Order: sequence, then structure tokens, then C-alpha cells
Amino acid sequence: MKDCKVKDGTSSITDKINKKALQYIEDITTNADEVQKRVLSEILSRSTHVEYLQRHGLDGHTDRETFKKVMPVITYEDIQPDINRIANGDTSPILCAHPISQFLTSSGTSGGERKLMPMIEEEFERRSLFYSLQMPIMDQYVPGLNKGKGMYFMFVKSEAKTPGGLVAHPALTSYYKSSYFRERSFDPYNNYTSPNETILCPDSYQSMYSQLLCGLYQNNQVLRVGAVFASVFLRAIRFLQKHWTLLCNDIRNGTIDTQITDPLVREAVLKILRPNPELADFIETECSRDSWQGVITRLWPNTKYIDVIITGTMSQYISTLDYYSNGLPIVSTLYASSECYFGLNLMPITKPSEVSYTLIPTMAYFEFLPVERDNEVKNSISASNSLNEEEEQELVDLVDVKLSQEYELVITTYAGLYRYRVGDVLRVAGFKNSAPQFNFICRKNVVLSIDSDKTDEVELQNAVKNAVKHLIPFNASLVDYTSYADTSTIPGHYVLYWELHHDGATSIPPSVFEDCCLTIEESLNSVYRQGRVSDKSIGPLEIKIVEKESFDKLMDYAVSRGAQIDQYKTPRCVKFTPIIELLNSRVLSNYFSPKCPKWVPGHKEWYNEN
Repeated sequence: MKDCKVKDGTSSITDKINKKALQYIEDITTNADEVQKRVLSEILSRSTHVEYLQRHGLDGHTDRETFKKVMPVITYEDIQPDINRIANGDTSPILCAHPISQFLTSSGTSGGERKLMPMIEEEFERRSLFYSLQMPIMDQYVPGLNKGKGMYFMFVKSEAKTPGGLVAHPALTSYYKSSYFRERSFDPYNNYTSPNETILCPDSYQSMYSQLLCGLYQNNQVLRVGAVFASVFLRAIRFLQKHWTLLCNDIRNGTIDTQITDPLVREAVLKILRPNPELADFIETECSRDSWQGVITRLWPNTKYIDVIITGTMSQYISTLDYYSNGLPIVSTLYASSECYFGLNLMPITKPSEVSYTLIPTMAYFEFLPVERDNEVKNSISASNSLNEEEEQELVDLVDVKLSQEYELVITTYAGLYRYRVGDVLRVAGFKNSAPQFNFICRKNVVLSIDSDKTDEVELQNAVKNAVKHLIPFNASLVDYTSYADTSTIPGHYVLYWELHHDGATSIPPSVFEDCCLTIEESLNSVYRQGRVSDKSIGPLEIKIVEKESFDKLMDYAVSRGAQIDQYKTPRCVKFTPIIELLNSRVLSNYFSPKCPKWVPGHKEWYNEN
């Protein structure tokens, strides 16, 4: 503690912490294979008597060879009966020797519902260590971040309790509500403009308003801005566009709007706020401009970068972020999911298209299944859900992946997942010592995504099938369709292009197409519906009716670009700008869902949604 009393003592301590963190990364990536062997041995030795391992005949072995020989590669559906037993109150060691303390709800869907991922208490410590490595990495590229604050928009989402009494909620909600976040000691590198009370407020409007108010009030102290996903950060900018007059009024008078009724939020914000008419005038001037281009750098002039996940489907937001920020660097710092925290970006100041993540060998035991993607339909992966013996033998370990090869990630975790297929497709981009670095390519089979929602082709097909029933009384039928995730609006929304066969004898009222929109939304998974109802992160679904022969024109265009006509099939999702422009040029009319679909927290087996 004496070091704290000398000049620059705090910086000296911070430098030592950073050096220790970077050395830790160096050590575990240099000895990645040995670390992986140890991790697997630890997981298996503590779980010797776990029912799942006994069921498959592991018989107490902890070596890699036996593990690979007897344990199958699985998907969520394979362990769902075990998950359901735990959710319903069975406390015996089914998947893990340690008690399952809660479930994390994955945004990947299974049968139209969130997946439940087992969580044990010690995992918080492992994930906290993971988080602690981020800023020492950033400090190498952007020094001085400990001299100011980060304006991050962080939110808790709805949670449910399983019949057995375990809480089920998203991973970040779990972390924010844990003592590891709420009772964290002061860290100059993670000093946020948002008080904990504003982050933990369950009302999304009050949480967003109060966090934005605090961020604006402390604007000159802000050195970095962000959120978990790019879509969330852009929602905050859209919120500012709609509510800046109220926010300016609060800053001018040192008050907080009467719509903010949460007493803990009001108390926390009013501890920060003081009347500042000069700042209010400045914000009013900037927000009153005709153009919002560069608004981030204008309102928060000391901002050095935007910290958001911009890989995978989030890449669709890059141009919008560039517009609002005048091209500030966009940094994707980490790669994680509900199942496990995977990797860190060791070269954070790079183009979004070049982002790679180094898998941290201590987080889980990693294996990799080689995949070949079908180039005709993006995001369609040839690997099926079940693997035969020969395919299982193709899995390789962390240090044995090959440069430029694409793999599906398979994990074994401390919390009870064994050889579990995550569903992420990664490409090897390079190596940090012996640990590979990966580009995130896509989620397997996902065709549409706006925020944390993930809609696959089968689910979309079933939703459309349900909707077109509304057309039967009008002697109309669907000729063909495709879809598009429109992120030009905030929030983004799903667009479906429909070509109809209609005899014209009976006109179709607009209300029928609106019913079609709502039926599609009602048919989509609970993650999508939560985004529409609770999080407001997804806008109303839109159907665009296109002229006759529009899909023939789409095929002609594909053939002109080299597609083989006898193998052509209509893509169920389009992303290529010329194709979207072609379809939009042929739109006859468009309709939006008239209201939000039904949604309640939890699973269908826990609640009757009808």
C-alpha cells in the first residue's frame, strides 16, 4: 500500500497489474496444449461420479484419448432431457459434480425456445478473470484509458424461475446481478459513467434514459463508448435523437425527468447531476443540427474508440457506426456465449473485417470439427446435427487446427457440457504462440438476426407457412419469398418479400397482410419475441409484396453472376445490395405488423402463452 502514496503510485500499480496479465496470456498461449490437457483432466476428475459420464462409460478416466473414444459429440437436443430434470428440481449430480446454481439462457434457439445452459458459482470467478484481461490488452494500443471513464450501455433482461426454483436469465444479466460486478472494487480502467443502479433497473426506458443522462453530463470525461452489441449502442443513439430535449432540460436544471420513477435510480443519478446550463446549451446546439453525422465525436469529444461486438451478423451495422462517429475505430474485444467465454482480441485496433479472437486455453477444453460451407446459400453448413464415428474422429485439438481452415467449435466445460457443439463456425486466422486465432464466420444455419435473435431457415419457413393461411379465403397463394434483415432503421426489423398468385376477383384488404405479419412474429422464437416486446430491440416485421416474375428476375440475376441454373434455389435470406435494390424496385405495397406478438419469460412448458 505504500506505493499508493508516492507520485504516480497508482499508475505504477496499474502497470504491474497489466504486466502480470499480459504475462499470463503469454504463458497460457505458449503452453496451450499442456494447459488444455490439464483443463480436461480437472473437469473429468472432479466429475468422476457424474451420471452423464457414467452413462457413457468413461469409468473414471481423465485422459484425452479415452475421453475422445467413449464420449459422443452432442448438440443441445441430446442433453435437453438432463437439463429438464435439473430445471424441474433434481439436485443429483447429473451433468456436474458441483451444484447447478442457475441457468444461463442462450440466444441460440431450440424448438423455438432459449436453450438453458448450466452455471456453477465458481464460473463467475473464471469469467471475471477473463474480463480482467481486456484492459491490459487495450492499454498497449490506447494508453491513458485509466484517466477517464467509459460510457457503456449495460442492461439487465427479464428472468424466469424454473419449476425447480433455479433462476434462468441471460449471461450478462447474471453477471451484472452477481457480487463480482455489484461489489467490484474501484478500477480506473473500468470506471463507468453509469451508476450500478441505472444498469440494474429492470425498466428498459428508465435504464436507457438514466444511463444516457449520466453519460451526457460527464461527456468530457468519456474516453470510450460502447455496449455489448453494435445494435444496442445504435439504439442508444436513436433514443438520444428522440429524447434529447428532455435530457437537456434535466442537465440544465440538475433534475431528472418525472418518468424516471425508480427511487434507486433517481437517488443515484441526482448524486451526480448538478445544474449545468452551458452544457445543456452545447448539447441542444449539437442535437438540433440537420445532420447527425459525427454526433458521437461532437458530444463526447475525447472518445478514442467504440467498443462493441461487430463480428458475425453485427457487421451489418458498421457503416451506421462510421456515420455517427466520423470513422472512430470500432473495437470488438471478446468472443463469448452463455455456454462459455472463449477468446480475446489481442490486436483490438484493426479493421472490423480483420478481427480475430485468441481462444484462452484455461476457459474450457476446445475441439474443432472441420466444416465445408455451401457457397450457394450463405450460413448453411454442410455438417449435420449427428456425427458418425468417422466424422467424430475428424475433430482436432486446439493446437492442431490448420491456417485458413474453417471449423465448428466443440467445447467441454467446468459446468457440465461435454463435447458440446456450440454452432459457431470459425476460420483460423493465425496463431499467438501455439494458441490459434480465429475469425468468427457465422452461426450455423442462421439466416436472420437483428440483435441477439437468431432465426434459421426452417423456423422462417414454418412461420411463413402459418401466415399464408390468411390468404386462402381470397384465392391467393404464395409463389415464392425471401427475407432481409433491414438495419437501416433503428431498431432494425425483418423484411419479407412475397410474390403472390392472385386471381384478382376478391381484393385482399391491408388488414389481412398485417395479420400475416403478426402471425409470422407469433410463430418465431421467444428470443425474437422478447426483442419485440420487452427489449424493444427489434422493430415490427414488414412484408413487401413484389410484382409477378420478380423471383424469375432474381434467378436471372444469379445466373448472370455464374450460378448454375439447374442447381439454383431461391435464397431464403438476401444480403447482397444489388439483389435488395432489385427487389425493392419491384415492390407494389408494404405492410407492418400492427402490434407486438405475445411473449412471457420462461419456456412454453412452464407457462401457457395462449
